[in-house]
Amino acid sequence: MRPVRLVVVAALALLALCVPLLVQRSFSAAAPAQRLVIEGSTTMAPLIAAVARRFRQRHPEVTIEIVPTGSAAGIAAVRQGRATIGMVSRSLNDDERDLYGLPIARDGVAIVVHRANPVTRLTHAQLAAVFGGSATDWRQVGGDAGPVHVVAGPTGAGSTGLFGAYLGLAGGIRSADLRPTNSGRLGIVAKDPAAIAYVSMGEAERAITAGAPLRLLPVEDIWANSKNVRSGDYPISRPLMLVSRGAPSGAARAFFNFCGPAQIDDVVAAFEFVPYLD
Repeated sequence: MRPVRLVVVAALALLALCVPLLVQRSFSAAAPAQRLVIEGSTTMAPLIAAVARRFRQRHPEVTIEIVPTGSAAGIAAVRQGRATIGMVSRSLNDDERDLYGLPIARDGVAIVVHRANPVTRLTHAQLAAVFGGSATDWRQVGGDAGPVHVVAGPTGAGSTGLFGAYLGLAGGIRSADLRPTNSGRLGIVAKDPAAIAYVSMGEAERAITAGAPLRLLPVEDIWANSKNVRSGDYPISRPLMLVSRGAPSGAARAFFNFCGPAQIDDVVAAFEFVPYLD
């Protein structure tokens, strides 16, 4: 009987050694959970949220948080390690070349008024006067008498920087009504015939398609539409970019790779933006 007992003991000892290996293999069969924080441009946030939903169909192990705070805040969050990826709705400046950038779409900055406003176009000088604060009554720029209600975005917004630079406003855009999101600015203009704002062209086109009583003003006699952004004729356009601190890795790299034309150009077009390589 002793030889049988020794065999049983030896078998139990071998099984004990194997159990940790079996447990380790069972846990490694599932991909570890990963988390991406994507922060920045309010213009890009709805688009990237839609892209993220599609990405997670292929990568369910990755959770994604979208934080719309503005382009400058997104860059700061990436540099400080609070965000994995930044959303930036403008070109990178020379002092931001430490960031890895991937342009995924193009958009225009559009000037929007209420549909009931009789003003149908403004010259470059008139726009500078309105947004610079020297023209405070619509009568000064060819409209009906009444105060101009300028609705602006925050200083760190990509659209604010691009629009201010286009108008050459050294003192910045003058407005007592700051709204951090495009939808907030569009909502104000849709309710107030005296209001004027600059917004993402793509978001404005979506709002008009949905029935909002808005009108986009031409810029330098070029109509504000995605066709003219695509052709390069529209004078106030910008790239929509994803950025990371250095070359992305892990889940961030997978997300960057996913944001190629074949995977997301239909989503880009659905949001009335122009695919970057179109």
